[in-house]
Amino acid sequence: MWVAIVVGAVVVLLLLFLVYTYNKLVRLRNETETGWANIDVQLRRRYDLVPNLVEAVKGYAAHERETFDSVTQARANAEQAAGPAAAAEANDHLGGAINRLIAVSEAYPQLRASENFLALQQELSDIEDKLAAARRYYNQTVYAYHNARQTFPGVLVAGPFGFHEREFFGTDEGRDAPVVSFAGAK
Repeated sequence: MWVAIVVGAVVVLLLLFLVYTYNKLVRLRNETETGWANIDVQLRRRYDLVPNLVEAVKGYAAHERETFDSVTQARANAEQAAGPAAAAEANDHLGGAINRLIAVSEAYPQLRASENFLALQQELSDIEDKLAAARRYYNQTVYAYHNARQTFPGVLVAGPFGFHEREFFGTDEGRDAPVVSFAGAK
């Protein structure tokens, strides 16, 4: 009789452990997906802003065709990137192209003084800040998810139930955020 009670209690505890661990992994996996969706929203805002920036600069610097083409191509590549690693790399290239576009604008005081261009620069700065925050949140949730998957007791549940590793959204360590300068513009 006692043996049956002890065995029953152990089975119940193991089931509770399994359910708790499984639910924790599902919650963390869902958080990583939410984090990626947040990054995707900011990337979409960035992609949508790029054509407006290009058009604003084109009106003043029509001879900078190579810069416009590189920004347009980088935007297209970034939109087609699949997965966090590819998206991070493509967005690093897009950030560099945007930096070159902003640098071109510095040579045109009338453009820098344009209210439309100033608003676009401010929006770009806002998007970059939000993208950095979304990247931090996503990478933090991926880190927590990986810890739960790879440590005991989660490692016992993760493999059999198909909880796979997630990619971090990284950036080139040496790349700075796009520089948006309002100096000299009034």
